[in-house]
Amino acid sequence: MSLQSDQLTNSFLSMGPSTYQVSLMDLFASNRKRLTKEIHRHVKGDNDSSTCEYVLYMVGGESTTRYDSDHEPIFRQESYFWYLTGVKEPDCQLILDFSLSSTTCWTVLLVPRLPAEYATIMGAIKTPAQWKTHYQVDEVRFTDEIDHILEQRMLGNQNGGAVGAEPKNRTLLRLKGPNSDSGKLYEPPAVPSSLQDMVNDELLFPILAECRVIKSSAELALLRHATEVTSFGHGYVMRNIKPGMMEYQGESLFRHYCYFNFGSRLTGYTSICGCGPNAAILHYGHAGEPNARQTKSGEICLFDMGAEYFCYGSDVTCSFPINGKFSQDQLSIYSAVLSAQKAVYEMIKPGVSWVDCHKTAELEILKGLHSIGIVKTNDNISLEDLVELRLGAVFMPHGLGHFIGIDTHDVGGYLTGLNPPCSTKPGLKLLRTARVLKESMTLTVEPGCYFIDHLLNEALAEESPLRPYLDPKVVEKYRGFGGVRLEDVVVVTKDGCENFTLCPRTPKEVEAVMGGANWPPIRDEAPELRRLRLTDPTTAILPSPPSM
Repeated sequence: MSLQSDQLTNSFLSMGPSTYQVSLMDLFASNRKRLTKEIHRHVKGDNDSSTCEYVLYMVGGESTTRYDSDHEPIFRQESYFWYLTGVKEPDCQLILDFSLSSTTCWTVLLVPRLPAEYATIMGAIKTPAQWKTHYQVDEVRFTDEIDHILEQRMLGNQNGGAVGAEPKNRTLLRLKGPNSDSGKLYEPPAVPSSLQDMVNDELLFPILAECRVIKSSAELALLRHATEVTSFGHGYVMRNIKPGMMEYQGESLFRHYCYFNFGSRLTGYTSICGCGPNAAILHYGHAGEPNARQTKSGEICLFDMGAEYFCYGSDVTCSFPINGKFSQDQLSIYSAVLSAQKAVYEMIKPGVSWVDCHKTAELEILKGLHSIGIVKTNDNISLEDLVELRLGAVFMPHGLGHFIGIDTHDVGGYLTGLNPPCSTKPGLKLLRTARVLKESMTLTVEPGCYFIDHLLNEALAEESPLRPYLDPKVVEKYRGFGGVRLEDVVVVTKDGCENFTLCPRTPKEVEAVMGGANWPPIRDEAPELRRLRLTDPTTAILPSPPSM
């Protein structure tokens, strides 16, 4: 990682020459400014709000070791802390001091006081002045001073900061709230007992989480970059994988491509590389199933992998035939899922319900299954009726997608009291958000169709209300097929959406790249997928494969 400075007015995070530069001012300083603005907007109108002064206190991720050993895993910053600072080192803290009567915000970064021997093991110890320049903050102090600093800022006059008068109505903001994906609670840091009566743990969380939902232009540019890297990584895998290779070799090709060519050291999540029946395991690739099956000719592969660059990640899934040519059965399922993506892209725009998008995807998949005889209708039951009966959840037992950003499953899906609640119905209860779409939201669109034995058995059981609408003989033919998922990263625009994902998507594109054709193409044969940069001459061309 390198950090470059432009006349000390702006600094950039990058992985060296020819890699993407992340501006600390355009991204993280702007995020801090936006947060204080949103807090101001939220409390505006309260009695004496113009006199309110705030001190926000937050801690970053801590350095850890693996269990009782001294092995140090690669540190990755806590996401809320990253959003406001861009600080890549562990054990740091943040204070933002601001007033609603001012547009300025005084930023204090607190760093660990490191022993001299640190320099021998880990490298040179930065001075406070170097920290200040690197991260474009107003002041740098040491974390062992935190109690004194907080008491001074909350109880005494502060000169040189954003708040320079005697405190009147001063509040200490801490972050506390639930993550609706994990169910875990973000716990606030401890503060001196003398300040307990000044603490507010309710105001900050919903405002900061919502800031992360609506992406800035700098965030969108970084997410676009991560997704384009991911897209070409997937194309690289398609071009080089062959029957008989191990699933993990496909994962290795992807990780090599993204790191070697673009400096993406980490992936945003554990890679899912399932072939044949493993393609029906939604989160395959975990420690117990480590992408360790040998591929066989004639199988479908489902590869769900995403590069991460400076903590902003992508999440893209491609499905393809391991031998490079779709069979008719594979093509039928693939086409149904692709139709679901296209139908959702026709819908996406501000004001549209994400639940309605999910149901539309289910309908398109049921149409495809109806065309090959798996799903049956009659004069009294239409495919639309079967969507409401939740038949779609048998074949797509997950939500249509999720917010994406610093976390793969990014925050804000269900903010208490602000958004529609989660449904209790099959399939819909798995949606990671039920929100109405807004401009600059970034989401994945990932319809899928899978043949999962226990779900099929439940639907075909004698007592099941879904049994009359399935043909058991045709269902039996597809057991062991696996599944197809197509996942893109999109941003909601003022009148529709843009698809950041630029990997091969149509059956013709997939087969061409697997046969050695150049990617990206000269002509976009599927403009309805809204891949606006697909034929941009500045996008990457797949490099030649590494020696294997």
